[in-house]
Amino acid sequence: MAVEPYRRLFRLPGIPSLVALGLVTRIPATATGLTITLHVVQTLGLSWAQAGIAGTASTVGIAVGSPLLGRVVDRRGARSVVAVTSAGQLVFWLVAPSLPYEALVGAAFVGGLLMLPVFGLIRQCVAAMVPKEQHRTGFALDSMCVELSYMIGPAVGAAAVSTLSSTVAMRAVGIGFALAGLGLYLLNPPTRSAEELAEGPHQKVPTRRWLNVRVLTIFGVTSALTFVLTATDLAIVATLEKAGDAAWIGLVIGLWCFASLVGGFVYGVLPRGFSPLVMIGGLCALTIPVGFVGGGWWWLIPALIPGGLLCAPSLSTTVDYVNKSVPAAARGESMGLHGTFLTIGVSSAGPVAGLIIDTWGPSWAFAGAGAVGLALVLVAVPFWRMPVKAAEPVKVPA
Repeated sequence: MAVEPYRRLFRLPGIPSLVALGLVTRIPATATGLTITLHVVQTLGLSWAQAGIAGTASTVGIAVGSPLLGRVVDRRGARSVVAVTSAGQLVFWLVAPSLPYEALVGAAFVGGLLMLPVFGLIRQCVAAMVPKEQHRTGFALDSMCVELSYMIGPAVGAAAVSTLSSTVAMRAVGIGFALAGLGLYLLNPPTRSAEELAEGPHQKVPTRRWLNVRVLTIFGVTSALTFVLTATDLAIVATLEKAGDAAWIGLVIGLWCFASLVGGFVYGVLPRGFSPLVMIGGLCALTIPVGFVGGGWWWLIPALIPGGLLCAPSLSTTVDYVNKSVPAAARGESMGLHGTFLTIGVSSAGPVAGLIIDTWGPSWAFAGAGAVGLALVLVAVPFWRMPVKAAEPVKVPA
């Protein structure tokens, strides 16, 4: 009975192919940050700070480009965006290993602008291909696939750099993007359901009509979520390195991610969902005491599991609420903005967590990250409760 919602989901036409493609196409995307960082540090022989600048350039490009590409998907469909961005990624990753550092930073920004929008696009297709009553299960499954991608991509990228070279790893990422784009282009999954297309294929909803206070609140707590998760990841590494248990970093993070998969699976079969503020607030609160558990890495694992169980469900609730709050004609742009705020949370976590680790020690990074995230959620509560007016689509000539 527990797996029946997923069985019904996989019986839907095109869903098995979409889920498999969504998992595989996200792997090169999750390997990008670490691969660039290791290339700058190990191959170019530069500092970690310079590596961070290159990574930040790519991140800023992704944050800017994601909603713009989503808007193009809304207006012209997915195929044109997939063709251009997959070609752009192939060119960047084939050329990047030969570039001097200054040129690499500029190219990384352009590469970020043209990042293949696999995260938002797959979610947009899930919303279109899955009936509304099964959306929560579909988005929970999608969050589980994202978790698996992040477990595979960075590990494969790091292994490729260590055993081969950063040049081989970077070019492999480019080929991976090209194959991912080819798969998406050939599958060509719909971004609008038949019912939504029947309402008119040339609808347009101005951004100002759907980007209301409720949607902005969702985006804000989405940043809080990825801020806490990224800071927790860094705190785990710093804590274990300080304790001399660096060999167990992979196991601890792997089990934390596995708890997220379990939580996502369970959330997808529940009879009703929960508010993203409740889920993310709970995750933040459960993260605060993690750093004060002593006794070695074996105690860190059970301390991380309660919060880990809420990781994938929290992400899926934000996607589900964005999808419910935004008209189908603006789904691509809204999912792109959702990705932008995910990126903001990730990019802001590094400096904050690093400052806490350097000043007070890694144990306080868990408490600090959880407290900051919880404070952001509490600030969001009154905005979440404000009434909003639904946007209506505007028909424009073909």
